[in-house]
Amino acid sequence: MTDDKDVLRDVWFGRIPTCFTLYQDEITEREAEPYYLLLPRVSYLTLVTDKVKKHFQKVMRQEDISEIWFEYEGTPLKWHYPIGLLFDLLASSSALPWNITVHFKSFPEKDLLHCPSKDAIEAHFMSCMKEADALKHKSQVINEMQKKDHKQLWMGLQNGMTFLWTKRKILGVYKDTSTCVGIELQPLLSQDSRLALCFNSLSPCRGLENTLKEKTKWNVVLISVFFTFWRI
Repeated sequence: MTDDKDVLRDVWFGRIPTCFTLYQDEITEREAEPYYLLLPRVSYLTLVTDKVKKHFQKVMRQEDISEIWFEYEGTPLKWHYPIGLLFDLLASSSALPWNITVHFKSFPEKDLLHCPSKDAIEAHFMSCMKEADALKHKSQVINEMQKKDHKQLWMGLQNGMTFLWTKRKILGVYKDTSTCVGIELQPLLSQDSRLALCFNSLSPCRGLENTLKEKTKWNVVLISVFFTFWRI
């Protein structure tokens, strides 16, 4: 049976190689090159929006750019779902890299919520944290944390570096004082050799759901609850 620490490592440090491609009907001044990123499973698409937007703006006129949104094989991707959850629901059986289409017009009002700012993402994230803590610790952990702790947690998520402090402090899964090294978001320069980086901490964690099915203890189930307890 897989060790708890192995599951934790796959969840918290897993990266999904992703290819962002501009929608074919978008108006460009020249051909838009795809943009490659290693996306943290424990993060949100809206936290990489600026990187993606900056890349494609180079070939577009300002008047042709409105609110950015993403879709995968015709399905709009909800920004308030964690990246790992979106991948597992929609693309876990697909070949890598995960191919996401980028749109700058025709925002699907009926399918997606607007994301006005990073403050909205932070508020949603902390709401999920509180819900998970209520299930695991009856809200005792979050209530004892100071505002600076909340901010540290949020900053770690933005930078793609969710440290072991997070696991000990919030999840309370296991106690291990060893040092963890965060891995920041890195663009992939090509589709071939760089995809070889997808090992261990950079793995897309395919089959993780099967591992979790083997586990019955709350301390592991909470890993799933922690970042899949979303609001519609």
